[in-house]
Amino acid sequence: MGDSVADFRPLALSTLKPGTGCARPFFSAPNPVTISSYALEVLTDFRFVSAGVIRADIDIDMATQKMIARGMRSLLVVDAQEDVIGIITSRDLIGDRPYDVMKRRGVLFADVLVREVMTGADQIEVMPLQDVLHARVGDIVATLKNSGRQHALVVEEESVSGKATIRGVFSASQIARQLGIVLQQHELAQTFAEIDRSITLRSPP
Repeated sequence: MGDSVADFRPLALSTLKPGTGCARPFFSAPNPVTISSYALEVLTDFRFVSAGVIRADIDIDMATQKMIARGMRSLLVVDAQEDVIGIITSRDLIGDRPYDVMKRRGVLFADVLVREVMTGADQIEVMPLQDVLHARVGDIVATLKNSGRQHALVVEEESVSGKATIRGVFSASQIARQLGIVLQQHELAQTFAEIDRSITLRSPP
């Protein structure tokens, strides 16, 4: 027989005491982020924020809806074992890749699968967490700008198994927002241009 409500007991409640604070994530930045802040302050850390994932055999219409629903511009693509085999971004969905597949296979947009337009694991550049621990926001901006990419994944090795795990992701647009930059559009070149302009304006003469 299953449990019923009668099998459980309510916990004791009390009123909130004056001067009670609020817990913050381990890498929370109490002050506004600057280009010299530690890189961890702009990392989307998957130990604290659930990663957006999708299976490779899902259609890209579903991937689009999932991005919109979660307010994300990228999703990690995983296999049946939940290992990451690629990444799909909003640029993949609105670029030429879906239409090339539609033309080649003679199918509709909704019939194109994630695996047909994603960037495979062998093409994904990552950075080790150990390097990130000592980096500044400016280092991450320079890395993204140099690679010409919107996102950069951070990996670490599990201490016991030694298995490589994606710890988090850096996003150029997210960094811009944390720097207090209001983006009018999400073009990558424009994002970096706005960051460069912001740094110039804030730097002493």
